[in-house]
Amino acid sequence: MILSQNPAHSPSKRLKARLDSDVFLRQYSDEQPLRSELFSTNQLVRHAKALAERHEVDPIPGEDLLLPRLAENEAILLQVNELLMEAVASNLRIAPASVWLLDNFYKIEEQIRMAKRHLPKGYSKELPHMLRGPLAGYPRIYDIAKELILHTDGRVDAESLKRFVDAYQTITVLNLGELWAVAIVLRLALIENLRRISLRIARARIDRNLAGYWADQVILTAETEPKSMIVVVADLARSDPPMSSAFVAEFARRLEGQSQVLTVPLIWIEECLSEKGKTIEQMVQEDMQQETADKVSVGNNIGSFRFLESMDWRKFVEGTSVVEKALNLDPVGTYSQMDFATRDRYRHTVERI
Repeated sequence: MILSQNPAHSPSKRLKARLDSDVFLRQYSDEQPLRSELFSTNQLVRHAKALAERHEVDPIPGEDLLLPRLAENEAILLQVNELLMEAVASNLRIAPASVWLLDNFYKIEEQIRMAKRHLPKGYSKELPHMLRGPLAGYPRIYDIAKELILHTDGRVDAESLKRFVDAYQTITVLNLGELWAVAIVLRLALIENLRRISLRIARARIDRNLAGYWADQVILTAETEPKSMIVVVADLARSDPPMSSAFVAEFARRLEGQSQVLTVPLIWIEECLSEKGKTIEQMVQEDMQQETADKVSVGNNIGSFRFLESMDWRKFVEGTSVVEKALNLDPVGTYSQMDFATRDRYRHTVERI
């Protein structure tokens, strides 16, 4: 039998070490995917209005926080992709969400390049930014984008986007710079959401690698020296493995249908879980549910990238601009007959007034 490589000496060690030691990245790894209660269109409208009522804008010019965050998100996504490719090369079982990420990673890289191209240095400093809250210092429009993604599970379309922005503006008017920034901040928020999901997938992959290693140890012991099983289980206990759903599910799956002596490590796992009020069966179900949810979220986010590329953003800005609505009241109709560039100059001039 060929044993799985000890994860302590595998390429995944680099990412695991960074996840554990990098304070900044550890803070990121605790962030959950942008996935909360799914809202209907009417609920999104109400949420947008509530968001506008609680947003406070800092009158002091802010810093450029979006580019550094994009760079960190890109670095993490690249490392997770490397980890998943390593798993494929090792013929390990790959979760559906991981397959989605690998198959569409070219699209993610394309979106990152596009974001860099459309986000020049200092661009976000010109936008109204948040005074308080988790995103204090970030552009207000970025928080709006994240909230929309949060309550649509990353599935953005033209209708939900327009209604969300229109509803927000019934309370607080967004300036033209913010409306033009919607496309870029949505792209950035989707990239960030994929990073959040990717980190969770990476944690699960690392835990599965570890479970595979220990499963190989106990299976080999059962086949060659069953009397030493208690010693191997003691080694497993001393290693203090993570009792995550990914670790438990993979370990249990590998030992399923094997010899009777393998009930010893499973009993130990069950006892550890019972202290937390859990069972192996519950952890397996939790792992399956998480894999399913992550697959849906990744698919939604990738689909939203395609929406961003097909959207007519000139039409969106004109359709949501409060200034545009006012200028269209021109009784003579001169404004509506101007070309887009001229109308845009008029809008900016009126906004400055």
